[in-house]
Amino acid sequence: MHVLELKVPPVAVVLVTAGFMWLVAWALPAMGFRFPARDLVAIGLALAGAATSALGVISFRRAGTTVNPMKPESSSSLVTSGIYELTRNPMYLGFLLVLLGWAVFLSSLPAFLFLPAFILYMNHFQIEPEERALAALFGPAFAAYKARTRRWL
Repeated sequence: MHVLELKVPPVAVVLVTAGFMWLVAWALPAMGFRFPARDLVAIGLALAGAATSALGVISFRRAGTTVNPMKPESSSSLVTSGIYELTRNPMYLGFLLVLLGWAVFLSSLPAFLFLPAFILYMNHFQIEPEERALAALFGPAFAAYKARTRRWL
């Protein structure tokens, strides 16, 4: 277990990542590029991300289980239907799509480098500890779900 596991709220990770993306785009304007329909694509990605995350939250609420990512051990049910048939982490996938939209809007090559960093951070410090807790809580049911549904997409 690492000191950062389940310690930083995922929304905070998104905001910090977005801030660094903006900072690098501002600091390195020569690394920018022109993107046709930039605003339309950026808004579309951000809306798709927000919708994906919202579907995850709605599924949790319907199941009556916690949405608190800092305390996965307090989950009362394993949600595997709806958006959770496509991805085990729709809320985090949604955040990634929002960040992708932000990178498109910034139109800066270095800003895109923060996307894999976000994925690596989330995998290591958020998703893996969540999955350990879910495996302890739901045993074979979680193992079967994990075997048939991808982590991201």
